[in-house]
Amino acid sequence: GVKYIGGCCGTTPAHLHMLGKRLAGKTVQPRKWVARTALCSAETVVEVDRVRIVGERINPTGKKRFKAALENHDIPYILSQALEQTEAGAEILDVNLGIPSIDEAALMREVVPALQSVTSAPLQIDSSDPAAIEAALRVYNGKALVNSVNGDRKNLEQLLPIVKKYGAAVIGLTLNEKGLPKNAKERVEIAKEILAAAEAFGIPREDVIIDCLTLTVSAQQDQALETLAAVKTVRQQLGLHTVLGVSNISFGLPDRETINTAFLTMALVNGLDLAIMNPNNRAMTGAVRAFNVLANRDINSEEFIRTRSDVVAKTVAPESQISLDYAIENGLKQAASDAARKLLETRDPSDVIDSILIPSLEKVGNRFEKGEIFLPQLIQAAGAAQACFEIVKSKLANAPEQTVELSRGKIILATVQGDIHDIGKNIVRVILENSGYQIIDLGKDVRPEVIVEAVRKDRVKLVGLSALMTTSVKSMKETIQQLKQLPDCKVMVGGAVLTAQFAKSIGADYYGKDAKSAMDIAKDAFAS
Repeated sequence: GVKYIGGCCGTTPAHLHMLGKRLAGKTVQPRKWVARTALCSAETVVEVDRVRIVGERINPTGKKRFKAALENHDIPYILSQALEQTEAGAEILDVNLGIPSIDEAALMREVVPALQSVTSAPLQIDSSDPAAIEAALRVYNGKALVNSVNGDRKNLEQLLPIVKKYGAAVIGLTLNEKGLPKNAKERVEIAKEILAAAEAFGIPREDVIIDCLTLTVSAQQDQALETLAAVKTVRQQLGLHTVLGVSNISFGLPDRETINTAFLTMALVNGLDLAIMNPNNRAMTGAVRAFNVLANRDINSEEFIRTRSDVVAKTVAPESQISLDYAIENGLKQAASDAARKLLETRDPSDVIDSILIPSLEKVGNRFEKGEIFLPQLIQAAGAAQACFEIVKSKLANAPEQTVELSRGKIILATVQGDIHDIGKNIVRVILENSGYQIIDLGKDVRPEVIVEAVRKDRVKLVGLSALMTTSVKSMKETIQQLKQLPDCKVMVGGAVLTAQFAKSIGADYYGKDAKSAMDIAKDAFAS
């Protein structure tokens, strides 16, 4: 049932008043609330209805290359780690940027949006610094998981208000001011204290996930079974979801993957829900997928079939070997630039543009059209392509004997007179500009004669007109009529109030429902 009804720009007070009168006496249909543990990004919801894989690789602990990336502000490397993990099967990504030599809060503010621009996986914000956690949550789109609080009263009072403020879920680490618990019973008691504190701050129990501590068996061998017993009790008696950093179990031992996989399997049987692990480990990822089938959580084995039917051993390419098409399709600007430079050592600029840049953008556009990726990824891919165009321009500047037309054509964009909305137009501009077209943006509330004069002056073959309000459609029609007086000028239109049929009725040559449509239209217009 509908709960709220209103109007957008263009809706008058009289209309809303009449709407209110028509709805007087109507009651809201009651809806049954079902509490679920779930995280989300702006695009993807991950419900903890089965065992989920949390990628552990965005973390400097024991990783010299990652630590160097943080120290050198190498954001592209961090993004490549995110993509590598999600491709390998990670459904949530742990994000730990904590090293002493950097401003962790400032880096979180930069890295979190960058990660969300290339992946739709929900993020697990991993930090012991309250300022860094809040900085990350402040810019995060969606419902994140905070890793973590512990049973220390001061820690709980410091962090739980932040978790509540931003509507996040939280991991409760079963240790307190007394240190590490000695057995499962002590872990469970701390879990109870964390749950009580969270609920006192208004955090629902389904948003509390308990970490029963994975301690390395090379130093504390008896603690592995205590951890597993605590996981079982927390899951069965408290009804809370559980999480473990699986890889910690094998530190200091040879053949760590074997130990990790065996411990993971034992944890799954005892009720583990979130496995923080390396998703590139095929045995561990396979154990999770298989367990979900055998535990009747992966209905009809759909996830197992989708993720494992074509399993082959994969060697992830080093950063320096990432191909240009891969970099563009995944929005990796630095990797795209590096790949373009390498290709231009042996290939002609026009060949790079025609055989890689343009086809890669078209592939991304097709994925957007099918709903496989979303607008942020489309914009990131276009940005990576633009970085390559800049490399090509630089190459040509140093070799004037080469003549390659980099611009795919000039396009004028404008929001028509009487309309001040330009967000959609601006998105189209970014996509077209980064796809190799020269864009002349006349702005918003533009008079017909200004658009016509710009077309004459710059000899433009394609004009894009935008209108969001019904009241500005009349101006759009008038602008089209004037543009039709010019030779060889086509018009595409877009905006929330338009349809393909209406666009045709006012004389437009093309109707663009979104940025991908604008790419296709431009390609068609300049092909003729």
